[in-house]
Amino acid sequence: MRAIWKGDITFGLVNVPVKVYSATEDHDISLHQVHDKDGGRIRYQRRCEVCGKVIEYEHIAKAYDDGDRTVVLTDEDLASLPEERSREIEVVEFVPSDQLDPIMFDRSYFLEPDSTSPKAYVLLRRTLEQSDRTAIVHFALRQKTRLGALRVRGDVLMLQSLLWDDEVREADFPALDVAVRIAANELEMASSLVDSFATDFSPQKFTDNYQEELRTLIEAKLEQGDALDTEATFGKADDEERSGEVIDLMEALRRSVEKSRAKPKGKSAASASSKKKTS
Repeated sequence: MRAIWKGDITFGLVNVPVKVYSATEDHDISLHQVHDKDGGRIRYQRRCEVCGKVIEYEHIAKAYDDGDRTVVLTDEDLASLPEERSREIEVVEFVPSDQLDPIMFDRSYFLEPDSTSPKAYVLLRRTLEQSDRTAIVHFALRQKTRLGALRVRGDVLMLQSLLWDDEVREADFPALDVAVRIAANELEMASSLVDSFATDFSPQKFTDNYQEELRTLIEAKLEQGDALDTEATFGKADDEERSGEVIDLMEALRRSVEKSRAKPKGKSAASASSKKKTS
């Protein structure tokens, strides 16, 4: 695996340097669009609707359209935003793990210690294990401010990005407002059916049959010689195609606890930018 990001978990006044890795990958076979008569690759051009020219990536910017006006945002504009420059995974609170609704989970990432000693990393991991709590964090990744859940998976800290509250839709179905009577024998029969399928979940038992059959089909066509020369039909490949260490961990923890106790109740934690880190 290759790290996609480096940063620090800020845990009170303690820094936990980490490398971030994607925890999942897509196993689907990648298919291209081609001309059915000669197998030539179908490519899409990035053409400007004003001047009609094909535009290179280096000259493409993002824009917001409110219906009447368009605001162009350059890479420099986006890079100037403070959250995008941040390399912190800021712990803002610890919550009971069972309070997190699975519908909120988005992407998953593994965190690897990125320092000469993993002590601070292991301390945070063990703290989460023993407390049965999940750390709610703020972080920025790929030009987006994100909410995340920091939890333990085996011996590794895992970061899972969470959907914001307004990104989860309400399920309001009129059909469910109709009164329905369930007889006792119907419920008993349904429960018996559930019991007949009851077992422990083992994800390795399940496979993606469609992808397996697709791979078999492709291999069979290759064996039969039913293939074209890639360079002849597609053309050549497209070119477009910190080490931080906690010096005195106990002192940092002690100061963090004292700082937390000294804060008036009801006020949120200080922002990451105002923290004095131990490095």
